[in-house]
Amino acid sequence: MKGTIEVEHLTKTFKKGNVQAVKDVSFNVKEGEFFAFLGPNGAGKSTTVQILTTLINASSGKVEVAEQDVIQHPHEVRKHIGVALQETGIDPSLTGREMLKLQCGIFGFNKEEASKRTNELLEVVQLTESADRICGNYSGGMRRRLDLALTLVNKPKILFLDEPTTGLDPSNRKSIWEYLERLNKEEGTTIFLTTQYLEEADFLADRIAIIDGGKIVAEGTPPELKSQIGNDLITMDFTSEKETKQAMEILNEELEATDLVNKGQQLVMYVQDGTKRLMEVVRVLDQHSIPIQSINVDSPTLDDIFLKITGEGIGEQKGEVKHG
Repeated sequence: MKGTIEVEHLTKTFKKGNVQAVKDVSFNVKEGEFFAFLGPNGAGKSTTVQILTTLINASSGKVEVAEQDVIQHPHEVRKHIGVALQETGIDPSLTGREMLKLQCGIFGFNKEEASKRTNELLEVVQLTESADRICGNYSGGMRRRLDLALTLVNKPKILFLDEPTTGLDPSNRKSIWEYLERLNKEEGTTIFLTTQYLEEADFLADRIAIIDGGKIVAEGTPPELKSQIGNDLITMDFTSEKETKQAMEILNEELEATDLVNKGQQLVMYVQDGTKRLMEVVRVLDQHSIPIQSINVDSPTLDDIFLKITGEGIGEQKGEVKHG
């Protein structure tokens, strides 16, 4: 089907520095699915997107997009996809209307078709009133919305978005979310989104793959991923790293709590019955005179999934690979 993506044992090694940015990655995206690739900077997200969209070649593996091999038939792949990368390709000397008409011309639209499609897209991304201003005077949010419109000119079966809302204020981000949701649900467009925003992936995606250090470390629907770490988590704050370590050892020994993550002066405990276990934790630590600054019980988030799997929060810099 033209809206599908198939990836098997994908690897990418950059010769400069001999950096392996993507390591034996496999996944598939169904037609009409909203799929999110979630991970921190340097995880391999952007590199994967660049391979899927024919911008760079894989070192090894099989990649098919819209039923076409991206290496053997890149031109066929490009007919079916739209791509919005982190850096927008907008000419600051042209108006928004001129940019869209130019893009329409690239896809073979005649003058009348180009004018009609341009007006449609300007309305979709709410830029009609600013259409005849030069892009150099657009705000960051307006540039992002215009870039999205440019990717939609050819009504792509598959839309690739590489961190499309990075740097936008909450209002602009929400506006783009709402449009992407409509595009996916009403138009049936397959969307492949890379993001660092947990809330974004949770809100939009049917399915999520978490990538870290070039490898997929978890995959599933948001509820499936959250269920992997238990029903609740208990977060404890201490005054020193020494106390955190002591608390971890005591809880491990006396409550057989093996599902613990040490975050310096904070300890996270994954449990099935948060309220009951909270009382046990307080009692045991009090018996050992370990003072707790604060303690609370919460339902798990995608950040908690990432923390449990990698030992680091999604927003923390890992300093490994710098190729997205």
